[in-house]
Amino acid sequence: MTLPVEALFLVDLMSTFAPYLLVTLSLNLEYGYTGVPDFGKTLAVAGGAFLVGYLPGRLLMQLLGVGLGLSYVEHNAEIVTKINEFLRVNVPLSMAVLALTLALAMVVGAALGFLVSHPAIRLREISLAMVFLAAGEALVVIGHNYPELAGGTLGIGVPDVFAWAGEYRFPMVTAFMIAVVVAVFIYLYLLTKSPLGRLLRAVRDDENAALALGKDVTKVRIKVITLASAITALGGALYAIYTGSVIAAAYQKVSWTFWPWVMVILGGTANNVGVVLGTFVFVTVRKLIIFYKDAFAPYVPFDVVWLDMLLLGVALILILLYRPEGLIPEKPIKTVAVRRVTAALKLREPGIKG
Repeated sequence: MTLPVEALFLVDLMSTFAPYLLVTLSLNLEYGYTGVPDFGKTLAVAGGAFLVGYLPGRLLMQLLGVGLGLSYVEHNAEIVTKINEFLRVNVPLSMAVLALTLALAMVVGAALGFLVSHPAIRLREISLAMVFLAAGEALVVIGHNYPELAGGTLGIGVPDVFAWAGEYRFPMVTAFMIAVVVAVFIYLYLLTKSPLGRLLRAVRDDENAALALGKDVTKVRIKVITLASAITALGGALYAIYTGSVIAAAYQKVSWTFWPWVMVILGGTANNVGVVLGTFVFVTVRKLIIFYKDAFAPYVPFDVVWLDMLLLGVALILILLYRPEGLIPEKPIKTVAVRRVTAALKLREPGIKG
């Protein structure tokens, strides 16, 4: 059974939207709520993806006794094809490998975030941003030049843990990714609405005031970067599982660092709903241009592939000029009215009952 064109477009749209939303939500936690300028989102995204390219295939190769004695990289297509034959009829094994892979990808992302941020967290904003950017580029270069990690310049295929879904494989993976995104969104919503969320805003708005209240600003920032990197790596891992392969060239700073920044600024920082909207608008515009590029071609004096970047660049400039707070601005925190505080203090004065 072949899905209609509209359904295929929707699946493609949501399969791109979901991993990007995980990246933008994590960036919003870092920059929007805590004020940490992480320009190295590529680091955690690539870390999660490279884990998918390295671990599941080798693990199943040993568990199933497939291709023993062969090089996993050199005989990748042959080995992965045999592994997929087992996964196609073994749903419990597929789900176990999926859960283990995603959990370890988050561990790798958290470790990368901690290792990079720990020695550099006291740097000023611009310097810290450059450290993150350089670390992300370094990992991509390693992926390019170390074939055992992710197949080098040719990339590597990964076992299809959704092979059991047959022709509905892509819709099934997309639905799973959306479920993961919803769970992460709810978690971050509750986190930012908690007292910890107020602490993050305090660190962002006035570091000295937070220090005066006895808060360890350095530890708070490191913990936020570690958590955000784990969520980002989850997005990279899900993207690799959906595409069924990993190639270092797909994890560049433009796609996985600069675009997420545009999405967050477009939607509105320190507002998860705004980030969802900004990410959805960005991804939808790009997909519509790609999907209907033949229709746009006669009307633009250049290659259509540049149209999305041009339109989104113009949109970003207009937003920064006329609505710098984004499509949905950060909501102010409601505090107790002064009159109510004064009344409460009067009730506690000696000689006054109540």
